[in-house]
Amino acid sequence: NEARFLDELVDLLRVPSISALSAHQADVERCAAHLAAHLRAIGLPRVEVWPTARHPTVYAEWIGAPGRPTVLVYGHYDVQPVDPLGEWTSPPFEPTVRGGQLFARGAVDDKGQLFIHVKAVEAHLRTRGALPVNAKLLIEGEEEIGSPNLDSLIRQRQDDLAADVAVISDTSMFAPGLPSLTYGLRGLMYAQVELVGARSDLHSGSFGGALANPILALAGLLASLHGGGSRVAVPGFYGDVRPLSDAERRAFAALPFDEEAFRRDLGVDALAGEEGYSVLERLWARPTLDANGIWGGFQGEGAKTVLPARAGAKISARLVPDQDPERIGDLVEAHLRAHLPPGVRMTYTRLHGGKPCLTPLNHPAVQAAARGLEAGFGRPPVFIREGGTIPVVATLDEVLGLPTVLMGIGLPDGHAHAPDERLDLGNFYGGIRSATALLDELAAALEAR
Repeated sequence: NEARFLDELVDLLRVPSISALSAHQADVERCAAHLAAHLRAIGLPRVEVWPTARHPTVYAEWIGAPGRPTVLVYGHYDVQPVDPLGEWTSPPFEPTVRGGQLFARGAVDDKGQLFIHVKAVEAHLRTRGALPVNAKLLIEGEEEIGSPNLDSLIRQRQDDLAADVAVISDTSMFAPGLPSLTYGLRGLMYAQVELVGARSDLHSGSFGGALANPILALAGLLASLHGGGSRVAVPGFYGDVRPLSDAERRAFAALPFDEEAFRRDLGVDALAGEEGYSVLERLWARPTLDANGIWGGFQGEGAKTVLPARAGAKISARLVPDQDPERIGDLVEAHLRAHLPPGVRMTYTRLHGGKPCLTPLNHPAVQAAARGLEAGFGRPPVFIREGGTIPVVATLDEVLGLPTVLMGIGLPDGHAHAPDERLDLGNFYGGIRSATALLDELAAALEAR
């Protein structure tokens, strides 16, 4: 069925379900309908499209195994915008196979990864007529815009979503040919800072030297966020950080990671970060505070001697256990206000966030997933953390009490969120085999508890 599975994924990838752009609202809804129709076609008896305040969520279930464990599979069908379009080798919504890779927006994030579980469910139903576990699928259309309606939806639908374990494929393997299980994710705090000085832009010759410059004030504020050794200088920022264990540091160091090759691939002269930690430790298990965008004043061609009235920046913190995004947001705001120079006013707006997560490696579901990956790829997986954030993981734990297995099949060079996004087809088919084996492994592991 490999050729058919690929054709069906291509059909899904053709739908430009860009959740961030209002011009694609109808496409997002069309994608939800397409996915729901496919889930019905493979034999799931209950399939529904749940509306939200913005984009719909698709829900499906097969609960024909009373008394057996229930697995909740989460994924998302929405995708990122495609800019810059000119850097794509082939059109982003005309999926193309080149060199064993499938190129399309959403190929790896997350339609292709989600689809391995859809095909695993189909394989069991068509071959055996039943699943070894009860299965529920929760597939949202707002992940790429911060899942603004997902938490409330999960709280409203707790009875529908009750399960024993959650499974998500929206992460990456550590390296090609090296299956990986992610047991930890960093959290996120994202905010916007805006400074206002005078009522309007002013002539820098007539007024410069008498008024505060919002751009310079903002630059000073951003510089104040860090101190020596690239450590964050916000008081209390590290207060709740759970330290890395010696065993984890040894495990990270044993992975086949070349820091010099990593530097060359990024095209930088030197790597930077918190002193005293390796690159993998910084990426996976240490918090950060970064500026993500900055604006203000004249930015056109040529010269304009203007004293700007406004300047702004977007900042984000990647968080580790046991940091809380609300507390970190409060600490950052307090620091900025304490360092705000006279003559400017500040507005601090929280945009979105997510909590960090860490699943115990000895959990039966994690070990079941390891056996599933070995069945699919022919070798045992390595256990890794990732530096990104999947906010729903914390919600599934807090609201439904579910541990989460993160079983990704992407590759580090999969170009998620970038031009020429791609999915390795060997990983796609290995992922389907793994997800199919996983259902059997979870049935045995969870029933044995």
